Amino acid sequence: MPTGQREQHPTMNGLRQLSALLLVTGWVLAGCSDEPPPAPNAPVVVQPGAPGQAAKTLTGTAVPSATPASFTAADVTFFQGMIPHHAQALRMTSLVPARTENRDVTLIAKRISSTQEDEMTQMRKWLTSRGQDVPSADHGHGAGGMMPGMLTEAQFDRLEKAKDGEFDRLFTQFMIGHHMGALEMVGTLFTAGGGQETEAYVFATHVDSDQRIEIDRMQQLLASMGGPLQ
Repeated sequence: MPTGQREQHPTMNGLRQLSALLLVTGWVLAGCSDEPPPAPNAPVVVQPGAPGQAAKTLTGTAVPSATPASFTAADVTFFQGMIPHHAQALRMTSLVPARTENRDVTLIAKRISSTQEDEMTQMRKWLTSRGQDVPSADHGHGAGGMMPGMLTEAQFDRLEKAKDGEFDRLFTQFMIGHHMGALEMVGTLFTAGGGQETEAYVFATHVDSDQRIEIDRMQQLLASMGGPLQ
């Protein structure tokens, strides 16, 4: 071996060749990709969907601005309509103590009364804090007519005159329809592009999930009492 030349270890030569091969392969693969690699630490946001719809995962440029979404006209319409809608439900539950001794009907009425009184307070605060008109509790008609699921005065009069088993079935039957009207209002809110503001979204999805639970309970209760009246 000539003086001054150091022996090249075969293992080191092999590692250098392997590294070069991997580097070239990486360049080739990168060149064949149709999409640029994601930027390091790219933001990822999970955007919740409307009730019954899957959430969406957004990354990179698809992520919306960090600025919170503002409320919309659809949000205002929803809250202004839901206040009298809830108020009629409370009017219905107020009939229960004097007209039945059915424990199940009494319990569901108390649950509805407690929940919807609290929600009416939240809705009034939401509207007031945003400078919007707060409707009276007995204003149950919107621009398109009566709010979905609300009883007519003739139906309410029938409920008011009923007693015992007839009242139990009629109350449960009417309240199921009333709750289903509320679900329709939530659906209309999201279809109109509302419910993107955080507080509006949380409230609407809570109403949707809570009333679905109550509908399920009332449907079981109504079936146990013989089903709906004509």
